[in-house]
Amino acid sequence: MAAVDGFNLEQQHGKQRVRVGRVWRSDEDGRHYFVEWNVSISLLSDCINAYVRADNSDIVATDTMKNTVYVKAKECSQIVSVEEFAIILAKHFTSFYQQVTTAIIKITEKPWERISIDGQPHNHGFKLGSEKHTTEVILNKNGALIVTSGVEGLALLKTTQSGFEGFIRDQNTILPETRERMLATEVSASWRYYFESLSSISNQSIGFTEKYLDVKKTLVNTFFGPPKEGVFSPSVQATLYYMAKAVLGRFPDISKIQLKMPNIHFLPVNLSSKTNPLIVKFEDDVYLPTDEPHGSIEASLSRIQSKM
Repeated sequence: MAAVDGFNLEQQHGKQRVRVGRVWRSDEDGRHYFVEWNVSISLLSDCINAYVRADNSDIVATDTMKNTVYVKAKECSQIVSVEEFAIILAKHFTSFYQQVTTAIIKITEKPWERISIDGQPHNHGFKLGSEKHTTEVILNKNGALIVTSGVEGLALLKTTQSGFEGFIRDQNTILPETRERMLATEVSASWRYYFESLSSISNQSIGFTEKYLDVKKTLVNTFFGPPKEGVFSPSVQATLYYMAKAVLGRFPDISKIQLKMPNIHFLPVNLSSKTNPLIVKFEDDVYLPTDEPHGSIEASLSRIQSKM
């Protein structure tokens, strides 16, 4: 923030939605490895003169930021995770440009998955999956670092073992209580790692991609429960808490997790006809899927000793 002409001025600039695809070809097994990233860059920098004096000499052009994404992708001769690439970009902008004090890098990875033909993984064939891997990296020039990973669009549904009872009832309440309903949601989750400086991760392998897959697996397993009997969900709120608690319980290097879980409704169909004016209940086997309106449930869980 800068005091300018009797006002407080806060500013940042960057480049949004820079799309890049990267292929790595392995000489060992002949396989190709492919990622597609959507990169957004925001720089906090000392370029006040561009605003108040029309002097652009301290500005990093947003077109330069775009080109840097492709140059750095080319320089990554070995496979890197989306988090590692975000850190590479942030480190470049904060170290190469004297004016830049903080770099904020957000990347969404498109879910391309290797296909199999007759049970054999294809060397260079991929199909588009569903949920997306996300990250946000915030790096200051002094080395202070925040890394957040996440998943978006993780669609989950179970056809039983869900209920909703004991909620507040008033003159506007018509929703019946139930111990038998369908539960569907589309999870958006983000989790923050414990390390707080660039130096704290420079000499160790975090294994971001493996950790992403493990966290996602923990979320899914907690939502569904054992494959035969499942696990009962008394509310989306309770299930969300169980999922968040399971992640923090399993991964000590994660300090905080935030979950958004809309309650996507599948309404049991009940019909009447001219010959039978009584409502015909479909025994919880025929539903009307609805996209909106839907319930909105979100919460975050962090460790008490966390400095977040």
